Amino acid sequence: MKFSAAIATLAAAGSALAAPSEPETFDLMALRSASPIHFAPFSAAKSNILLNLKHQNATCEGDNYNRATFYLKDSGLFLYSKGVKHQRIFVDRSGMGQGKIGYLTDNTYLPRHFELKGWAIDKNGDLNFNGSSLFACSGAIDDAWSVWVLIPSNPTPARNEECLGMSSRTIPIKKPVSCEYSQ
Repeated sequence: MKFSAAIATLAAAGSALAAPSEPETFDLMALRSASPIHFAPFSAAKSNILLNLKHQNATCEGDNYNRATFYLKDSGLFLYSKGVKHQRIFVDRSGMGQGKIGYLTDNTYLPRHFELKGWAIDKNGDLNFNGSSLFACSGAIDDAWSVWVLIPSNPTPARNEECLGMSSRTIPIKKPVSCEYSQ
């Protein structure tokens, strides 16, 4: 009897180990007091990462409340989805990209200046890219703010005039909503 119980316990433990684990997911919120982006949720639409977007028009398995859900894997940042498509965040810090952040969907071709690895969450719970913080500029689609990686020599990329530094606070999500975001 004890032998059967031990085998059942080992079998259950083995099947638990074999099951793929869900990634640790999080939403992002901008922190910049006394500004139009303070407490703004991060959204994803049309291959851009945005703040204060009214409608991200993502295809979701449930309510997403107009926020994007992310996860980190091997210092890469991804949009959360249970589907077969993977949407991965890139940064272009070249002279053309100027710190542009966007996302690719299952793209096998990666433009040469796009960087995929270097994302981390610091001790305060803020997301950064290779130690650089993020910032936002007004004037994106639907009056949203576009999100960029800070390049100190270029605080106003792509001729944007109203840009604000911010903390990009991670908010752990226990029950993430799977979404596919628009291209």
